[in-house]
Amino acid sequence: MGTGREVGSAAELEARIAKGWKPNRYLTNMGMAFFADAGDYVATSIFPVCPVSFSTGYYYIYNKGDLARDNVARKPKFGKVAPAQMGHTDASYHCVVDQVIVGIDQIGAVNYQRAGVPPAIDPRRAKNRFITDQQLLHLDLVFAGNFFKSGVWGNEFEGVTSGTTLSGSQFIKFSDANSDPVRFFDGRKRQIRLDGRRTPNRLVLGYDTYLALKEHPDLLERVKYTGSTANPAQVNEKVLAELFGVEEVKVLYAAYNAAEEGQEDDMQFICEPDGALLTYTTGSPALDEPSAGYIFTWDMLGNGNFMATDVFEGEGGTHSEFMEGLIATDMEKTCDDLACYMKKCV
Repeated sequence: MGTGREVGSAAELEARIAKGWKPNRYLTNMGMAFFADAGDYVATSIFPVCPVSFSTGYYYIYNKGDLARDNVARKPKFGKVAPAQMGHTDASYHCVVDQVIVGIDQIGAVNYQRAGVPPAIDPRRAKNRFITDQQLLHLDLVFAGNFFKSGVWGNEFEGVTSGTTLSGSQFIKFSDANSDPVRFFDGRKRQIRLDGRRTPNRLVLGYDTYLALKEHPDLLERVKYTGSTANPAQVNEKVLAELFGVEEVKVLYAAYNAAEEGQEDDMQFICEPDGALLTYTTGSPALDEPSAGYIFTWDMLGNGNFMATDVFEGEGGTHSEFMEGLIATDMEKTCDDLACYMKKCV
């Protein structure tokens, strides 16, 4: 027979409950947390990520006109041709550091640790996941503001309803059965190929634009004989990539709460749901290749990570600690000729 308050005894349980602990009746194999699927975030998968050694710097841009001009001429007898011009300009990047901090009550955390609660409610584990999700969410919001919206790209088209006399940079909305998406994208690819000397390899679709295309009668007609009873024909990202002749189609699924703290939730898609972006980008940073955009990343802590986390103690006597997330990026449009943005696609 032991003396004092034994672990698990009624007295011990009463003492813990007095501190705010609740009897552990929670399930240990499930929980509800509305973290996004990591695959929904796409910011770093559209344009190449270029690690840089300094937060600010320059990069070279060779003059397209000089490279595309025929500089080869007939050699005159006993003479030579004039040297060809191969000029260049430069542009700059500037990575800024963004931060998020969340606090942990060390005293309160003790109860969770001793009670053997599910991992989902463990303060340190949950808030580490929160930091990571916040960083990815922020990157997609920056991507949306820098690349995926009207007014960013010089080459921009606007969707209109059928019956409208098309003029300038207009097209019939993809939600209209009278539109011809394949022909439209072929035209955009041709122009990018002519202006930028590269055929677009990526198509990025807002969620509503994707829904309209996958139900478009013309596209369904093109694939209707490819299915079977067990596997009926359907239009998905892979099929769209094949129909439009690009390497990859990305759908922008990610959503966020646009409301301020204390206000009613206002859930919206991060990127314009009725937009689309056709672009040529390299898979990785390259010295001799162009790309419509780049994401410059700087390891602000010197550990090779542009997305970093750290933990630090709070002020003495507060028995608190804080977890922080740091991001240092600069998302730059690097070539207008290699992209086309479509707005109001539906």
